[in-house]
Amino acid sequence: MGKETFTIIDNRTGKQYEVPVEHSTIKAISLRQIKVDPEEFGTMTYDPGYDNTASCKSRITYIDGDKGILRYRGYPIEQLAEQSTFLEVAYLLIFGELPTQKQLADWEYQIMHHTFLHENMTQLFHAYRYDAHPMGMMISALAFMSTLHKEASRVEDADVRLKQIYRILGKLPTVAAFCYRHRIGRPFNYPNADMGYAENFLYMLDYMHQSKYEVNPVLAKALDVLFILHADHEQNASTSVMRSIGSAYADPYSAMAGAAAALFGPRHGGANEAVIKMLAEIGDVKHVPTYVERVKKGEFRLMGFGHRVYKNYDPRAKIIKKIAYDVFNVTGMNPLIDVAVALEEVALKDEYFVSRKLYPNVDFYSGIIYQAMRFPPDMFTVLFTLGRAPGWLAQWVELITDPEQKIARPRQIYLGAPERDYVPLEARG
Repeated sequence: MGKETFTIIDNRTGKQYEVPVEHSTIKAISLRQIKVDPEEFGTMTYDPGYDNTASCKSRITYIDGDKGILRYRGYPIEQLAEQSTFLEVAYLLIFGELPTQKQLADWEYQIMHHTFLHENMTQLFHAYRYDAHPMGMMISALAFMSTLHKEASRVEDADVRLKQIYRILGKLPTVAAFCYRHRIGRPFNYPNADMGYAENFLYMLDYMHQSKYEVNPVLAKALDVLFILHADHEQNASTSVMRSIGSAYADPYSAMAGAAAALFGPRHGGANEAVIKMLAEIGDVKHVPTYVERVKKGEFRLMGFGHRVYKNYDPRAKIIKKIAYDVFNVTGMNPLIDVAVALEEVALKDEYFVSRKLYPNVDFYSGIIYQAMRFPPDMFTVLFTLGRAPGWLAQWVELITDPEQKIARPRQIYLGAPERDYVPLEARG
């Protein structure tokens, strides 16, 4: 077997360089030695959007986009969605192993007993306009939390980190529920620690002091699985932001506010809302063929199809499709589901989409489920935030405890003006 190195020949100078290879990767700093003039900075890589640049070594999430594989800490997403719970998956992501029965019971207890908000934060919601976007409220609430828990800045203290994890996972559903209730002008419901995680969230959203109120277990289970499917997804935009802010040793609330702001962008967390708008625009199964032809002509994109990473069927989409029918058995059929199924069938058979590897992704069916559960579209990204929180926290802990990590500081290729002298105002023009 040959040496684990690359030999690079600089055709500009004829010089030869040997660069070590580890995990099919070379360290970018190894390229700095390649230069024509000793006074040069040296060679860099140029990679807009980081399509082929690894910023970290991670043991959390594995994705094979060509084969449609997603695993958390080695466990297939299909097994976790079927057999696990969201809080158990959160434990797995953060600590690296599935919990024992005792560990899980303590973990659930700690999180469910950190669900209440400080009354100062409760008052914060009254400062928002009646039509404030729930995601904007979520982002500012996360930042507000950092002012309430000042010890959170001690990010190198493992006990302090764990305390903030309890608080964030416990309080985020309450924040999300308060965002929703403020948005529709209803009084806040306070958490019930005797309920499960998703069950308590639905209770805070819907309870109106009925004498015989119960959360439907099918809907609670569906939401729990949706949270599992969104829990982590490697180094996407929001996770990269979480790590980047965290690399400055900012507290986790501030880092997560930045991550949530990235998720708020329509190119990241808003895709399922776009799917709902598209299906509503199509309106009827009979209009699907015409709509598909317009997509093929380049008039617009097919929302919910294709993925930056997956070049195969998104494994999460298969799970969500089944959950959709479980939900509809409770809520009644969503008329958009027939349009969605017809659209998927056409796209999976059409060479135009197959050749471009445009398969349904997680957003294609999740929005339909949320709509069936009567969530308004502007809550969709808030739900995404609840699911993604343990992944962000796991990535943040991994960053903080990784001795190889430094404060994020990408390079640039400067193409601006060379040095020039200042011209007095009266002499310009």
